[in-house]
Amino acid sequence: MTRRAAWPALMLLTALAFPALAQAPKPPGPAPTPAKAPAPKPAAPKPAASDVALDAIAAMVNDEPVLASDVEEQLFMFLQRAQARPDSAQVDTLRRQVLDQLIDEKLLIAEAKRQGISVSPAEVNKQVESAIGEAKQRLGGDAAFAQQLARENTTEARLRDRYRADLERQMVADRLVKKVIPMKPVPQAEAEAYYVANKAKFPKVPAQLRLSVIQLSPSPDSAALKAGRAKIESVRKRLVAGEKFAKVAAETSEDPSSANSGGDLGYFRRGQMEPALEDAAFSLPIGKVSQPVRTPYGWHLVEPIERDTVRSPAGKDSLDADGKPMIEAHARHILVKVTPTEADIDRTFQQAQKVRDQAAAKGADFAALVKRYSTYQGQATADGDVGFLSLAALQPNIRAGLEPLKIGEVSTVLPNTQGFNIFKVTDRKPERAYEVDEIKKDLPEAVAQVHFREKYDAWLKTLRSKAQIEYRGL
Repeated sequence: MTRRAAWPALMLLTALAFPALAQAPKPPGPAPTPAKAPAPKPAAPKPAASDVALDAIAAMVNDEPVLASDVEEQLFMFLQRAQARPDSAQVDTLRRQVLDQLIDEKLLIAEAKRQGISVSPAEVNKQVESAIGEAKQRLGGDAAFAQQLARENTTEARLRDRYRADLERQMVADRLVKKVIPMKPVPQAEAEAYYVANKAKFPKVPAQLRLSVIQLSPSPDSAALKAGRAKIESVRKRLVAGEKFAKVAAETSEDPSSANSGGDLGYFRRGQMEPALEDAAFSLPIGKVSQPVRTPYGWHLVEPIERDTVRSPAGKDSLDADGKPMIEAHARHILVKVTPTEADIDRTFQQAQKVRDQAAAKGADFAALVKRYSTYQGQATADGDVGFLSLAALQPNIRAGLEPLKIGEVSTVLPNTQGFNIFKVTDRKPERAYEVDEIKKDLPEAVAQVHFREKYDAWLKTLRSKAQIEYRGL
């Protein structure tokens, strides 16, 4: 099964992979933003070209400068990939972490040079060609690739030079680390004994809350919905008449993140897209275009391209919590946006406030309010029970609103991209260490990673002690 990297824009490919950051697919298109949502503080801006001309030095590593513009660019890339909106204090912490990573990179490259470690131009060029090819494929071909280059005010030659420099540093650093600190396998019994004696060094099972939810989603008025439905029906007629899906998507889809790639949404599992869109992708015959599907973003046409099991690096099927093979779908879509107006959003917020007051009243029947008001489309029981959720996996504003609550308490109105949520905490599970049996099969690799990280950190500390490092501020 051929995979394609989820790279929506070329600028997201110019960042170094220190550290690599995984990102789950996100719902297509811009989501309605509730008017009463707390305004996030802006993330670090990408430096303008004029800033680079007068670039400051963030740190000196021996005789090598770390430029402030490089720090800001790496920070920008990280926040873009993570879809994060941290506050100013968190941004400052992340900025320092990025600076330290860039300092460490310079130390690694200098040490590799001292040890005579290098990579051949042919090896680097192979990786550059692969990265360029992936970008072109993701964007929908040479023409879309050229358009993206123009939007970013760059050329393919400059992009290749940037790729080449970044990839060469990464490859040299990787080769050095593998030489100095080779990963050693750990026997099962030794791994289990180490884990039992050193549980503090390993991640814990995050605290969990069992929640019931009432969700009120802003909805466009009936006239707007009817006009959007008519438009998507006309698009569907073109497909039924035989026009190519990719061509029609490029011409008509209002999802900017997928239109240029023929509407391709890539591979995704249940829980990663809008439920109605997922239902079509996982249930329709391969190659069949759905009837119009409505989500908070508008009207969609969905076409499944492929479905397969999720494979581990060893080639085995990955299993879900019930021990069944995990299935993922590869699909494409066309979107006609129909989004609520500010008046629609404000009206829904006011209603959510009233529902919350009812839910928080003494003796309130939360389940009855769920059945009367909730528009939640995720997996839940009829009384709104969504089961246990990890606090760590919740959006920051949702987590902050739920962490202080006791069992039986009702949250304030908490907005997210789907609308306005009112939660009731029905049970809690505190953070705890994993039991050996829960992670037995993963322990040898996990312990090997801990051993490697400890050796790597100690070695890097030695490199830092031998270097002249001067922080000059950001």
